[in-house]
Amino acid sequence: MTFTQRVFSGIKPSGDLHLGNYLGAIRRFVPLQDTHETLYCVVDMHAITVWQDPVDLKRWTYEIAAAYIAAGLDPRKSIIFNQSQVVEHAELGWIFNCVARVGWMSRMTQFKDKAGGEGGENSEQVSLGLYAYPSLMAADILLYKATAVPVGDDQKQHLELTRDIAKKFNHDYKKQIKALGGKGDFFPVPETLATGPAMRVKSLKDGSKKMSKSDASDMSTIYMMDDADLIAKKIKRATTDADALPSEAAGLAGRAEAENLVGIYASLSNRSVDDVLGEFGGQGWGVFKPALADLSVAVLAPIADEMKRLVSDRGEMDNILRDGAARARTIAEPVMAGVRDIVGFVR
Repeated sequence: MTFTQRVFSGIKPSGDLHLGNYLGAIRRFVPLQDTHETLYCVVDMHAITVWQDPVDLKRWTYEIAAAYIAAGLDPRKSIIFNQSQVVEHAELGWIFNCVARVGWMSRMTQFKDKAGGEGGENSEQVSLGLYAYPSLMAADILLYKATAVPVGDDQKQHLELTRDIAKKFNHDYKKQIKALGGKGDFFPVPETLATGPAMRVKSLKDGSKKMSKSDASDMSTIYMMDDADLIAKKIKRATTDADALPSEAAGLAGRAEAENLVGIYASLSNRSVDDVLGEFGGQGWGVFKPALADLSVAVLAPIADEMKRLVSDRGEMDNILRDGAARARTIAEPVMAGVRDIVGFVR
């Protein structure tokens, strides 16, 4: 089947995957493989912008690839690979370092956050890669001339930078592109792909914080490799309040923990919050938590089991990633050859 739009997205292997990664990204990737040409990458080159233990980096790379497949991505439909196996990512990233402007990079809010805020108190201590990695992200997308990118709110600024880099490259090299037979822009300007509202999963112990692998308490986070008993235990011990559930979503205002748990139920069951509250409104947590635990186990435990099976078979995973990288290179190599010619490199 031939699709008119190509999608690229990736997840960074910098920690154990959790429920927020699944509901916010991975699960949303799956339907796109039936409507778009899809490439899903484990962006291991991005991970090393901050220190990663090499053993952990390799383990997390396999786990993310396994999560893609266990969640429903088909390696025959989607190209699944890890970034470092396709060297053109790094080459195009360097060229984009020379296209992008320092001012663009300095405005990236994620760098400001990691470098100590507006004052950049830690900016001289972080890696150059952390500062420049938005150029590599642009290369990830444009290397495949992706036309659509599913991004969350925290990545919209980076997609806008990708669009700026594509436009500047096309403008700066307009004469060369035309001289080499191009009839328009070399790189498409990718659009944000709307996949519906994303579930923002919060900590099971504090509804004001995002669910995170760095939380001090393991009971606050459901990890994708948790077994059925541990998933149920974490749900049943989640922080709640003393009030019964309301009958409509407006009644969750100011009740962060309640809103989080109801939202998880709605997302896992593919229902609206109002629909869930129509069933559970007026009931207490003694009824709702066991129902949420049962639902969470039914959805997540089979994914965890399949992930464990896949990561235990390194031969199978290596074959999948190697095949994905080979298929990715068939797209990347001619694009990169065109870039070299446009820039003026002798090859």
